[in-house]
Amino acid sequence: MADIDNKDQAELDMADMEDVEEVEDEEGGEDVNSKARQLTAQMMQNPQILAALQERLDGLVGSPSGYMESLPKVVKRRVNALKNLQVKCAQIEAKFYEEVHELERKYAALYQPLFDKRSDIVKAAYEPTDEECEWKADEEEELTVSKQEEMKEKAKVDEEKKDEEKEDPKGIPEFWLTVFKNVDLLSDMLQEHDEPILKHLQDIKVKFSDPGQPMSFTLEFYFETNDFFTNQVLTKTYKMRSEPDETDPFSFDGPEIMSCTGCQIDWTKGKNVTLKTIKKKQKHKGRGTVRTVTKTVPNDSFFNFFSPPEVPESGELDEDSEAVLAADFEIGHFLRERIVPRAVLYFTGEAIEDDDDDYDEEGEEADDEEGEEEADEDNDPEYDPKKDANPPAECKQQ
Repeated sequence: MADIDNKDQAELDMADMEDVEEVEDEEGGEDVNSKARQLTAQMMQNPQILAALQERLDGLVGSPSGYMESLPKVVKRRVNALKNLQVKCAQIEAKFYEEVHELERKYAALYQPLFDKRSDIVKAAYEPTDEECEWKADEEEELTVSKQEEMKEKAKVDEEKKDEEKEDPKGIPEFWLTVFKNVDLLSDMLQEHDEPILKHLQDIKVKFSDPGQPMSFTLEFYFETNDFFTNQVLTKTYKMRSEPDETDPFSFDGPEIMSCTGCQIDWTKGKNVTLKTIKKKQKHKGRGTVRTVTKTVPNDSFFNFFSPPEVPESGELDEDSEAVLAADFEIGHFLRERIVPRAVLYFTGEAIEDDDDDYDEEGEEADDEEGEEEADEDNDPEYDPKKDANPPAECKQQ
């Protein structure tokens, strides 16, 4: 009887799928599928959407159907054989990611001359030629003649003002600070007292581990001479692992960061923004006298990024340290994969605009759906708002 029910259900599911396909054909299935693929590609490039999606997927933990437990012993033996094959698949996948890391290292060497030239332009070590500065806009983005004339006039006025003021800014001032301020993930880390220091940041580089060495990458922050610390380079190294855990091989999902180490910042006296001095009044229990005690306590700052919690050999951390490291790993990956390769687009805001467009499209779709629902309610003579105010018990939030 159970087999018949399952078969019937399968036939119903197939019928439902056919209905869906018919609807898609009526609405132009190819266009819908094309837009869906395009939207999916855009979403997969947004780390914030990926994080939200991962959180949603983490919550969708299924429950066993019980079928496995009902199988005969001889079938369970064969399932174990499949699991052993799966472990070998994970081991091959780990090797795949190791080769990807080698490929990243190879192409990093090809990118680096371009990134070095970018750095030279930012810090005024190189002045680009007129040909290098010419930017051809897409035909769709070309300005009208009147707009061009308006911009030319404005540029002429600006040039005259500059000639009067005799100012000639070098390179691209506050390039990296602007990048940080434009990206929510990084701007949340910034404090007002960090900004004067980050104005001296001239470049960020990614260095991969040498061939034959354990997988890792290092973020190098290059600063010009400043009044805050004597370091010219601040570093943060992330150690990764690309191998299945022997105790839980099925949890393998690509390389994971195992730990990270920062560096010591040689602060100039009185300039350490990661610490602050507070004064507290203490009252003597016996005499009743009051004294003022000065204490140095940690202070919120971007530069705490270079002092992450240490991971003990046991690998066990308290909840606060785990949360800090999880956020730290996310930031490290984001700097490596998005910010460093595409810094100019985050400086201009173009990368941010692309992300905003994705969110706007989703928001408009949601608004349209709500509008349609409201219209249906208004046109439905049997609609009773009291029913929505008191939903059935199984629909109420717990």
